[in-house]
Amino acid sequence: MIRNDTCFPNVPMLARALTVASALIIGSSVPGFGAESSSPNVVFILTDDQRWDQMSCAGHPFLDTPNMDRLAEEGARFTNMFVTTSLCSPSRASILSGLYAHSHGVSNNFTDYPEDLPSFPKRLQHAGYRTAYIGKWHMGQKQDKRRPGFDHWISHKGQGKYYDTKFNINGERRVVDGYYTEVVTDMAVDWLKERQDSEDPFLLMLGHKAPHTPFTPEKQYRDIYDDIPIGYPGSAFRLEGKPGWVQQRIDTWHGIYGPIYGFREDFPNSSPKDVDKFNDFVRSYTATIKSVDDSLGRVYSTLKEIDALEDTLILFTSDNGFFLGEYGMSDKRTMHEASIRVPLLVRYPKLIAPNTVIRNQVLNIDFAPSILDICGLSPLEKVHGRSWKPLLQGNDKDWREAWFYEYNYEEPFPYTPNVRGIRTRNWKYIRYPHGDGSPDRHMAELYHLKSDPDEARNLITDPKYHSKAAELRNRLHKLMEKTGEGAFDMPIDQGIKQTLPDPSVR
Repeated sequence: MIRNDTCFPNVPMLARALTVASALIIGSSVPGFGAESSSPNVVFILTDDQRWDQMSCAGHPFLDTPNMDRLAEEGARFTNMFVTTSLCSPSRASILSGLYAHSHGVSNNFTDYPEDLPSFPKRLQHAGYRTAYIGKWHMGQKQDKRRPGFDHWISHKGQGKYYDTKFNINGERRVVDGYYTEVVTDMAVDWLKERQDSEDPFLLMLGHKAPHTPFTPEKQYRDIYDDIPIGYPGSAFRLEGKPGWVQQRIDTWHGIYGPIYGFREDFPNSSPKDVDKFNDFVRSYTATIKSVDDSLGRVYSTLKEIDALEDTLILFTSDNGFFLGEYGMSDKRTMHEASIRVPLLVRYPKLIAPNTVIRNQVLNIDFAPSILDICGLSPLEKVHGRSWKPLLQGNDKDWREAWFYEYNYEEPFPYTPNVRGIRTRNWKYIRYPHGDGSPDRHMAELYHLKSDPDEARNLITDPKYHSKAAELRNRLHKLMEKTGEGAFDMPIDQGIKQTLPDPSVR
């Protein structure tokens, strides 16, 4: 764990130095920080497809997120937060359960969370918390019924719409006019205000649609980045050494020359002029996050208004990342950094010193054990994740050195094969069908992240690194077996196809 002031480039240097020095002195004087409450409130805010660097405190070149930055300033920013499956429903189920997808069973976006599966909201509810889920659930596509663990339920079928979504509001279904982010924030604020005179602790989970496709910024932000130059990233065309499926993907639905989720009608299109469509794609994605940041500010202000801010554990994160042209890709699903790395901001002043930066690798399977640990409740049994509360107290002894990633091929989305891989602090090894190094090494990837954080040079065919690949492959096998994943018996995928999937279930 390291604390520093790199989140705040716009604060005068002397003020930053004094703020950080104070945090270091106070934070190191006692285990943790302040007098921790045994039953803090919990507000868990979840975006959809927000990559880790889409915040100004993470160094974004033009996106300004003052409310996200404030959480980082007043609490902790986790710089190496990852998802174990980069797909919405499996990741969300891992957040709730603390389990890998192969154990909780939600391996695609068509499967709902099993009603009998333990979760941290169920545990909090059983302990006397008042619980609410408001917004996008995104597990299962054809139902919107109340899920176990929540007293108050507002959600909808499938993806919902950026404007005028039909919600199930505690059993009453009706269209609520307005922009999605603002609508669910209004609902969350109303529910929080009802908690003002209650003595019971509460859990609020707020699920945003943004920045998921079809990227639709709020009217006030629609043209905010029109003058910002974008263009394809340099890595979009550095595909030497990448597996063949990566090179094929560039013209598909999940590639930069494809329809890019409806922004381009004539495709595949690699003309220099048509980069303008890609620019609109990136600008619109980014602009939707402005409204999310506004929402976070409103929730923060409401907690302060009801005198609950200092007694509330606030968590802000996303279900997976998203490609913005890296290696010619859009979408997620793969194990490359843009796909698996997400933001995590946590504020709870009774435990966390200001300006805390955690660099250890943490995972979506860690949320359930961490939240229950901080709330002083017994953990869920036999989970794969672990509590990062000790990291917030300055103790990273015996923290994980490696973790594994899993993704199972989806026939409706045939642009990504089966994926299994391992990430350590400095290395990443990714295996696809037949990607065990023989006979086709091009169906595997090996990166030295310390010297090549952009994953530009695939070392898998370099004889100097054959032993490293073998070492990581063996570690991957052991990690999989430890979680019950078993042998490497992945079915072979069908390869890249040009058919277009149903956009309603992306």
